[in-house]
Amino acid sequence: MTSFPGLGPSSGFLQSTAWRASFALVVVFVMLAMTGWTAIRGTKDDANPLATAKAAWRHATIHGRPLPDPDGAPATLRAFFATLDRAERQQLAARYPLVVGNMGGAPVELRYSANRKAIDAARAVEKRRMRDHRLTPVGRQTAGQLMHRLESLMSDGRQILAFDPAGDGRAAEVFGDLTTADRVSVVVPGVDTNLSTFERTAKATAAPVGMAQSLYDAEHSARPQARTAVIAWADYTTPAGLGVEAATGQLAEAGAVRLRSLVDSLPSDDSVSLFCHSYGSVVCGVAARSLPGNVTDIAVAGSPGMRAGSLSGLGTHARVWAMRDADDWIQDVPYLEVGGLGHGADPVDPSFGARILSAAGADGHAGYFAPGTRSLRNFAMVGVGALTSVECASSDSHCGADLA
Repeated sequence: MTSFPGLGPSSGFLQSTAWRASFALVVVFVMLAMTGWTAIRGTKDDANPLATAKAAWRHATIHGRPLPDPDGAPATLRAFFATLDRAERQQLAARYPLVVGNMGGAPVELRYSANRKAIDAARAVEKRRMRDHRLTPVGRQTAGQLMHRLESLMSDGRQILAFDPAGDGRAAEVFGDLTTADRVSVVVPGVDTNLSTFERTAKATAAPVGMAQSLYDAEHSARPQARTAVIAWADYTTPAGLGVEAATGQLAEAGAVRLRSLVDSLPSDDSVSLFCHSYGSVVCGVAARSLPGNVTDIAVAGSPGMRAGSLSGLGTHARVWAMRDADDWIQDVPYLEVGGLGHGADPVDPSFGARILSAAGADGHAGYFAPGTRSLRNFAMVGVGALTSVECASSDSHCGADLA
């Protein structure tokens, strides 16, 4: 055994183990990159329309009064909008659609209306880009695809709670009536989620919109009279591919701040459950300690880790549930954290301490929200609070304890 000056044999062993773990991580992510898993983040303009709009808002007034900080506390912003009549609210939404559409504390219906205007403006930009011969043919094709995605977001009945066209874009959509819901479920997706991948036609439940729609339908089937809402929350910057960004927690930390802001901005103190897929579970793990008391459940699927060594390390009062399909490739990622690489222990390992749910019927890494699966049914039962009806994994004899 190799030893080092001033260190005993056990210290040398620990250093050797740490070195091997670090080397294993490096090998895994180099292999991922070489086999095409690692994506290159897009090179779209770095302009930030939302930041520009917020700067204009901060210099504006209404009836001679300054407008509140657009990033202020939701309670402060709710109080501000309560002082305005309908015409005044609509005036602000028309002048500053990006600001109002992304403002925690603004009335939900006003945000939907504002985001529709902001999406229409972004659609017009992409329509011009698809005919701009200064762009490459691929650039024009990409603009056309994004334009059609934005047109879809403007379809009748869609409730877009957040929209930011900067970079690869972010969005959030609501299913159900958020203002009257007693229970709110939030779907937090993983890598490569942006405006272009927010929804899919084929394999719809592999994308955030399809995940949330499927969960909402399953919750309604489980308890038709329950007042529920589900949010497809792709309103954070996700890693592009399975490269270094996905192996570290920097984007998860920023996402956790935004997730906490979302929960704080909900229109009432509803019971909130988080459903976190893949890298989204890293975001939920980082956020867990700071989430308010109305977050009662955190359920993770296909998790690479939650930036914790155990349930107690999450520092949360919420119940934590975990599941993984037997064919999910994520199980081959090293469950450790060394030098900032990796996300900690495996949440479905019994020693972690989470309640392990059955994922029977799910197909691989992207199949947890597919209709007819036990994974989706279990999520729905958690979402509506029917906890005694969940189906635990056969490996977890303690999953159903203290749920009555």
